[in-house]
Amino acid sequence: MEGSYKKNILQSFIVDSNEALDLKLVRDPSDVDNDETTFKPEMSHQIFGENESVFGYQNLQIQLYYTAGKLNTYLGMKFKKQVDPKQFDGAIADDVMGAIIPKLPPGFMTNLDDFLATLNKEQSFKPPGELLSTYTVNQGSAAEKQFEMYSCTIEEPGFRSYHERLQTFLLWYVDAASFIDVDDDRWRFYLIFEKYSCDGSPRYAICGYATVYLYFAYPNKTRPRISQFLVLPPFQRLGLGAELLNVIYRSFLKDSNILDITVEDPSEEFTRIRDFVDSKNCKNLASFSKEKLVQGFQSEMVDEAQRELKINRKQARRVYEILRFHVTNLADSEEYRAYRLDVKRRLNIPYQKEASDYKKLQKALNPEELRSTLSTSTKEQRIENLEKQYQLLENEYRHTLERLSSAA
Repeated sequence: MEGSYKKNILQSFIVDSNEALDLKLVRDPSDVDNDETTFKPEMSHQIFGENESVFGYQNLQIQLYYTAGKLNTYLGMKFKKQVDPKQFDGAIADDVMGAIIPKLPPGFMTNLDDFLATLNKEQSFKPPGELLSTYTVNQGSAAEKQFEMYSCTIEEPGFRSYHERLQTFLLWYVDAASFIDVDDDRWRFYLIFEKYSCDGSPRYAICGYATVYLYFAYPNKTRPRISQFLVLPPFQRLGLGAELLNVIYRSFLKDSNILDITVEDPSEEFTRIRDFVDSKNCKNLASFSKEKLVQGFQSEMVDEAQRELKINRKQARRVYEILRFHVTNLADSEEYRAYRLDVKRRLNIPYQKEASDYKKLQKALNPEELRSTLSTSTKEQRIENLEKQYQLLENEYRHTLERLSSAA
């Protein structure tokens, strides 16, 4: 009886680390006590382990606060009760601060008053690098917000230490996040700031950023790859991700040395932004006209998308499928069927390769060796898998087209 009672009590000392962590971008001292300025991580397993839990506390609140412009950082924690090892067979509370501190660059504060005192320095903060674009949301209304997008390199004075603080957000929002080697001069950085007014003077709050690496493309071209891309939760659903991606594209469009732009391990959310931006831009190209789309995927689409928009071949094909779906009359069974077959032919390419590999192995191995080497799918499984893949894609394409129609 006592054992199960203790176990139940111990359960009350297990906390969800995503719920426990409070992030803030502080503009004014009043933000610290204002729940509306708090935002939560999407994940915390990179700090607190796969279970995303912390043991040893009740009512735990982990406070990771940043000043909105300079990103001066405060780390603190509060809790109602901590587990007593004497009562629970030596059970010791997790070292919360010890888990986070190694990920933060030196200079963070653990005293809240010291942190709040640094807000006086926010007025001197100016975004690093070159202003590329401005963007306004809810123009002309009381809810109007102004944003500015900048680009810079690691050589920008003061940016190295700024980037060290900025990249800590990745731990909570990008799976398998890794800090980049900024000493490699082929990195380019793009930053979004909200420009707001305080006591009549302009102030800036970080909203998100992207990193792009300039890869060499044989024989004498460059192929930029978007590596990290993050819009922070308080600034999501405002169109900033699409605007930032367009800004990145535009920064490379006039450069004849740039072959095309690729993306490293895109998340689902980024894929949606990219599909929207690329489809919106491609639908104005001659090779993506309705007349051309219904004739099937053409090499001129690849050439024009690469030449005019720096879009690579794989993405050009995806945009073709999105825009062809848009012009397909779904009420016409033949037209709709032709579209589905066209997409499924592409989806079937890996299965064709699998069948080709199987035939080669058939000649080289006896039946038993063959069985243990390769698990080929039956024709029925293949058709079922293709249909599932197709349905998932169609749902994604519908989502993109809905956004396109609302942005028109």
